[in-house]
Amino acid sequence: QVQLVESGGGSVQAGDSLRLSCAVSGRTGTTYVMGWFRQTPGKEREFVASVPWRGGSTYYTDSVKGRFTISRDNAQNTVNLQMNSLKPEDTAVYYCAARREWSNEYNYWGQGTQVTVSS
Repeated sequence: QVQLVESGGGSVQAGDSLRLSCAVSGRTGTTYVMGWFRQTPGKEREFVASVPWRGGSTYYTDSVKGRFTISRDNAQNTVNLQMNSLKPEDTAVYYCAARREWSNEYNYWGQGTQVTVSS
């Protein structure tokens, strides 16, 4: 089992920055891919970014490219999402998730953290 706990959400103005953090614990290992997703009411959960725990290529949804950066800190066992130049359309509940490298399905999810961006 892998436990994920997000933190760092809040309410900001458009153009501001926020840094989300996901504390990872449990039966972790290097064969996981860590991701961030987001969801707004009435919409499906949307992929935001991912990074392999062992390091390697990062992936972003087009709408956040150049503004968001995903990173992992193996020493602190955290996965972070630096969000710059925030827009009102970034408003959502953000979730940290994990999957095995050989699987397409994210099996482990955090409880989510609210990000609200006002214009």
